[in-house]
Amino acid sequence: MKRFAYKAKESSTGKVIKGTIQAETERVAGKLLVDRGYVPESLKEEGSGFGEKLNKVTAKDRINFTRQFATLVGAGLPIAQSLRTVSEQTSNKAMKSVIEEILADVESGRALGDSFGKHPDVFNNVYLSLIKAGEVSGTLDESLRRIATQEEKDDKMMGKIKSAMAMPLITLGVIIVVFIYMMLEVVPHVESLYNDLGEELPGLTLALVAIKDFIIAFWWLALIVIAFLVMGVMQFLKTEPGIRASATFKLNVPMFNGLLRMLYMARFARIAQILLSTGVAVLDTLEIAGNAANNVVVEDSVKAAAQEVQGGKTLSDALRDKPYIDPMVYQMAAIGEQSGKMDEMLGKAAQVFEDELDEKIATLSAMIEPVMMILLAIVAGLLVGGVLFPIYALVNSIG
Repeated sequence: MKRFAYKAKESSTGKVIKGTIQAETERVAGKLLVDRGYVPESLKEEGSGFGEKLNKVTAKDRINFTRQFATLVGAGLPIAQSLRTVSEQTSNKAMKSVIEEILADVESGRALGDSFGKHPDVFNNVYLSLIKAGEVSGTLDESLRRIATQEEKDDKMMGKIKSAMAMPLITLGVIIVVFIYMMLEVVPHVESLYNDLGEELPGLTLALVAIKDFIIAFWWLALIVIAFLVMGVMQFLKTEPGIRASATFKLNVPMFNGLLRMLYMARFARIAQILLSTGVAVLDTLEIAGNAANNVVVEDSVKAAAQEVQGGKTLSDALRDKPYIDPMVYQMAAIGEQSGKMDEMLGKAAQVFEDELDEKIATLSAMIEPVMMILLAIVAGLLVGGVLFPIYALVNSIG
C-alpha cells in the first residue's frame, strides 16, 4: 500500500484541501478521492524518509485513536466516516497513515477486523479479537471502549514500574560517573604526590591506582568488549532459547519476581475477562490472553491448560497447579463456573492483582532506595579510604 499526497477541491463547496491517502496505485487513489466527493488536482507518491521511520505509533496514539473511534461509532456515524474524521484529527503521521490504510480497505469492502489485522505491529491479537467480536455482535463501540480502557491501565501500570526504576538507574549512573572522575582526575594526583615524596602508597590506594591504569591503558578494549557483550546478548534474546531464558529470568529474579508475576497475572485475568464478556470462546480466550501476558513461560502454562479444557476439563481444574499460574486465578474461575459469571470473577481477580501490583511497586521503590544508598556509601568509603586518608596521613607524617 502506497501513500499519496493530494490536493483536491470539495465538489460541493469548491474548498481546496490537502492531505494524504493510502492506495495501491495513483489511479486507485484518485478514484477514492472522487468517491469521497473530491475533485483531485494533484497526486504525488510520498517516500518513507528517515523522519517518518522515527515517527512511530505509540501506546498513547493508539489509545487516543481508539477512544475517538469508539465515540464516533457510538454516536451512530458510519464506520468509514468515523475513520475519516479521526484521521483528519490525528497529528501523528504514522498513526494517520495506518488509519488511512484501514479506511481504504473498509471502503473497498474489506471487513473491519481484517483491515485492522493488516497492521499487527500496531494492533495486537487482543485488539483484533475484540474488534472482530464487536463487529459480529454489533457492540463495536463497547468493544473499542474496553480496548482503550485496558490499554490505558496497562500503559499506566508500565509507567509506574518504569518510574520506580528510574531513580535507582539515575543514582547508579551518577555513582559510575563520579567513580570514573575520581579515578582519572583525583587518584593520579595522589599517586604523583606520593611518588614526588618517595613515600609508599597504602594498599587500597594502590588498588585504585591499578584500576586507573587499566582504564587509561585499555578503555578502548573495555568499550569493545562491552559493545560485543551487549550485541551478543541482544541477538541471543531474539532467539527462541533467549526469549525463554529471559522469560524464566523475569519470573525468578530476586526482588522483582513477585512484581512481574503479579503483572503477568493481572494482564492474563483482565484480558480473559474482557474477551469472555464480549462472547469470545473459552479456548480462543485462553490462547489470546495467554499471549497477552507477554511471557512465553506463562503462555506455555496457559496453552497446557487450554489443551486440558479441550479434553473436557473445567477451566479451574485445567489452570490448577500449572507453573506460575497464581491460585487466585483458578479459585475465582471455580467460583465463576458455579455462578455462571466467569468473566466477572476473572475481572475481580484482575482487580486484586492490579491493587497488589501497586503495593508491590511502592514496596520495591522503598526497598531499592536503601540498597542504592548502601552502594553509594560503599563507593564513597572506597574513595575516602583510598584518596583522602592517604593525603591526611601524608600531611601528618610531614608535619
